[in-house]
Amino acid sequence: MDFVIVILYRLIDIYSWALIIYILMSWFPNARETAIGKFLARICEPYLEPFRRIVPAIGMIDISPIVAFITLNLAKAGILELYRWFV
Repeated sequence: MDFVIVILYRLIDIYSWALIIYILMSWFPNARETAIGKFLARICEPYLEPFRRIVPAIGMIDISPIVAFITLNLAKAGILELYRWFV
């Protein structure tokens, strides 16, 4: 069981980095049209879309990724608590 919890924790870490890279790509023109940008869009947009529907943009600034990161960090904390519970 420890192995599964550690794998889930690491996968959330990797996914968090993918989100960071995807969000930073919006600062560079045509970066999301590259192969890496399209790949990251396929894995990040399904997660970000519900947050974009719930959290409105403030002017031209989309703050929904902040809420998405908070949710991921809460999931990591929950997984860490599960790990402590099983150990």
